[in-house]
Amino acid sequence: MQADIDFQQLLQALGDGVVVCDAKGDITFWNAAATRIFGFTESEAIGQSLDLIIPERQRQRHWDGYDKTMATGETRYGSDILRVPALHKEGKPLSIAFTVALLHGPGGEVSAIVALVRDETERWSEERKLRARLAQLETAQA
Repeated sequence: MQADIDFQQLLQALGDGVVVCDAKGDITFWNAAATRIFGFTESEAIGQSLDLIIPERQRQRHWDGYDKTMATGETRYGSDILRVPALHKEGKPLSIAFTVALLHGPGGEVSAIVALVRDETERWSEERKLRARLAQLETAQA
């Protein structure tokens, strides 16, 4: 027996950011966690290009992959986690990890991409510090 689930409430209650974009890469859904992660309110994000949160130096690579996914309907990031830099509203850099899901229209074409996003900035920073410390120790022993 399937439970009655309020999917709008579910998406807003998730701790991970949920960002949905149409075929052009314009944001069509933005949950509360996405606001917490990126700093943009839902009303500031809806209708905007994903360029809103993509660092300029990463944009060409992003759009090449996005366009390929839209054309082929295939992505490896449905199960593999993608870790990339991102931007906060205040301009500060973020490190995010996400997976995607593809939504299809009635004709089977990809109509939207859903990203489930987690802020890993703190973890990434700690790992960077540990790698630097390890390199220091290795240099000292050499």
